[in-house]
Amino acid sequence: MHSQSQPAVEAAFLNVQNAAKYMGISVNTLYVWRHRRQGPPSFRMGPGGRVMYRRDLLDAWLSEQEQADSRSNPALSPLNKAPQQRDRRRAA
Repeated sequence: MHSQSQPAVEAAFLNVQNAAKYMGISVNTLYVWRHRRQGPPSFRMGPGGRVMYRRDLLDAWLSEQEQADSRSNPALSPLNKAPQQRDRRRAA
């Protein structure tokens, strides 16, 4: 009997439960996002049509979400923009 530890193989494809765990969200949230076509890209695999997610696309989608949020992307923060000048003309 060998006691050597085998390196863990990270799956390239994740089912709904593992994808939700990977992202730190509930399975229900992932199903709702899929239904509304708001979440990361997914597809059906195999004869049973099992919903699967590619790990690299999950990472890319999460990165896009982070970049689209003004709290994590200083370029989008309204606090980093110069104040707008008000038009001082008065209505007649």
